[in-house]
Amino acid sequence: MFVLLILFVAAAVFIGICYFTYRIVFYSSSKNRVDILDSPAGEEYLKRRPELAALVAQISFVPFEEVYIKANDGTLLFAKYYHIKDEAPLHIQCHGYRGSGIRDFCGGNKMAREMGHNTLLIDQRGHGKSKGEQITFGIKERYDIISWCNYAVERFGKNVQIILSGISMGASTVLLASELKLPKNVKGIIADCPYSSAEGIIRKVCKDMKLPHRLVFPFIKIGARLFGGFDICEVTAENAVENATIPILLIHGKGDKFVPCNMSDSIFEKCPKGTVYETFEGAGHGMSYITDRNRYTKICAHFINGCLKQNQEEV
Repeated sequence: MFVLLILFVAAAVFIGICYFTYRIVFYSSSKNRVDILDSPAGEEYLKRRPELAALVAQISFVPFEEVYIKANDGTLLFAKYYHIKDEAPLHIQCHGYRGSGIRDFCGGNKMAREMGHNTLLIDQRGHGKSKGEQITFGIKERYDIISWCNYAVERFGKNVQIILSGISMGASTVLLASELKLPKNVKGIIADCPYSSAEGIIRKVCKDMKLPHRLVFPFIKIGARLFGGFDICEVTAENAVENATIPILLIHGKGDKFVPCNMSDSIFEKCPKGTVYETFEGAGHGMSYITDRNRYTKICAHFINGCLKQNQEEV
């Protein structure tokens, strides 16, 4: 009897720890969710905070249309649509972990609009006005990209040209989606500071927090399975891009202390031939545009125009 009691207590403690880690890492309460406008804390953002704040203020005053769709699993998803002109290419922009589109794409959205392109700034599931109360590091979010692409084709017509863009977790999400059956309208993918795998970034953050990642990660993985119903190790950006048939542009700041640049290095090694990889000296996490917006804009414009030109030549 005593042995059974010990086993019961041990099991309860184990499940309790798994649930605790699930809540910390993956859970996103709709009651406490707000649209994040402020720049993240950290030294790498301190010097650039005024520029970032100014860009956020600018996009906050740009008119947009509210868009709602349902994902393949029925989750209600939200996005802001910025219209520039009819029949223009469309950028679908995907923000990072516990971030917001208006903050993470304050520069990228401005760049796209200045190119004369329309933009769809999505709230990932578990963020902003989108429903869902879990963040799965791209595991489920990659299928939402298909839903947004299908919405775009249905609304703007079979000839709409789509560019997928993502920052941080959003970058990994669009890379994970690259191996899925996307509409032929998707002409290119821009991934800014992606992590190579969910496991890799979670273990890295555990180390940053001085936690024993070898001990902690199994609880996180089991918690995701038990309480979230997904396998955090199901897919990786590294493996996904091996099956990609869409042109990819990888961007990473060499001063990124959150998602290290070597994660993009490992992704690039697996990418299809023709993938472009650009790094920005001294740029922090998601700060390459802020660090050198002229070079960033030229790189992206050259890549995008190349993708669109190739499509026109094929037609």
